Amino acid sequence: MGSCRLFGGVAAAALLLAPGAALAQDASAALEARIAQLEAELNSLKSEVAAARTQQASQAQDIVRLEARPAPVSTPAPTPVSDAPREEGFRIGDHTVKFGGFIKTDFMASKYSGGDPANGDPLRDYHLPGSIPVGGDSEDVATDFNARQTRFWLTTDGVVGGRKVGTRLEMDFQTLPGSGDQRTTSGANPALRRAFVTIDEWLIGQEWTNFQNTAVLPESADFVGAAEGTVFARQAQVRYTRGPFSIALENPETTVTPFGGGARIVADDNSLPDLTARYGLSRPWGDMQLSGLVRQLKYQNPATNVDSTAVGWGLSASARFKVGAQDDVRLMVTGGEGIGRYVGLNFSNDAVLDAAGDLEAIGVVAGFAAYRHVWAPGWRSSLIWSAQRVDNDVLLTGTGANRSAQSLHANLIWSPVTAFDVGAEVMFADRKLESGLDGDMTRLILFAKYGF
Repeated sequence: MGSCRLFGGVAAAALLLAPGAALAQDASAALEARIAQLEAELNSLKSEVAAARTQQASQAQDIVRLEARPAPVSTPAPTPVSDAPREEGFRIGDHTVKFGGFIKTDFMASKYSGGDPANGDPLRDYHLPGSIPVGGDSEDVATDFNARQTRFWLTTDGVVGGRKVGTRLEMDFQTLPGSGDQRTTSGANPALRRAFVTIDEWLIGQEWTNFQNTAVLPESADFVGAAEGTVFARQAQVRYTRGPFSIALENPETTVTPFGGGARIVADDNSLPDLTARYGLSRPWGDMQLSGLVRQLKYQNPATNVDSTAVGWGLSASARFKVGAQDDVRLMVTGGEGIGRYVGLNFSNDAVLDAAGDLEAIGVVAGFAAYRHVWAPGWRSSLIWSAQRVDNDVLLTGTGANRSAQSLHANLIWSPVTAFDVGAEVMFADRKLESGLDGDMTRLILFAKYGF
């Protein structure tokens, strides 16, 4: 009887606990299901991450393969090899110092219709429009070899006291023949080309005149190339540049034709600096520049009681237009009065003296056009035409004054390796005087140049 009661009590208790046990079992099953779901989601996330990593690795391998491919051969730029980008140089204090330049050798054969220029004349080395002989007898072809266009430069760049400071020193051997001659050493003296310091927007020292645009000068085997038609001068100045605009005060000098004609007078009497200004515009199709010049012309000679001044002015517009992917057209036109020494290597003087001893500015119009064509990687040519016309008052200058000059150039240049150019250029140039006398020059130039 007692055991029956015990069994009945246990059974009754079991019946009372059954609902709670069922609830516990359900909660445990739900928890296990949630854990399984989370594990499945985690495994899915791991799979996605692994797939993403695999894709990134594949893309990285593609990039490495692309970068490992040989780069396409590019055509050398038309700028001189001496201006090509260099290594970073070396540090001295706060400045990075760089050294560079080029070695250039010219082999020239020239034929002059009006007589050969004298040995040592600059015309034997490069095209100087005002030196082409006139009125003489033609001689056989004259051959000249020289390496005087060889050039070197030294630059520094740094930040001093929070200001950007740079310097440039550049020299060549072109303008000063030196003490040697062609019999023995063919010596040449170094000549200063550029020497200036820049501090932020300011430039102080000797540099290309602000009136000039060197960026449009055609590529030529000659020292200048389009000599008659281009603005060309390097001189001491103080220049301020703000974006595309620059203005400068530059070294003054007046060249004068005596009344009735005669040897050039280099006055050296100016009291005011020349004022130049320019504005440049660069676009995807090319670039343009407009520059202006205002200057004092002055000549004093107490011996002849001459003391006169006049005003000179000039405007120059230049441009380079892209043609296709690699070709370009380069243009310059310059005009004004009293700017002779700035144009065509002083082909015309700035002014002429009248009978009373007063200066009258001489008018000049000059320009050039050039087309540069790339034939193939490393091969290129330029066709250049250049001219100048002088507006002389013959009653003052006489008939011996230069009236006009022009030249035509065609070249082929090859760059077999980086910074090394070899080429050939044929040029024809002529010079005319107010008297009607003229002379011409035909020249073949072969050259080799290596930049470092």
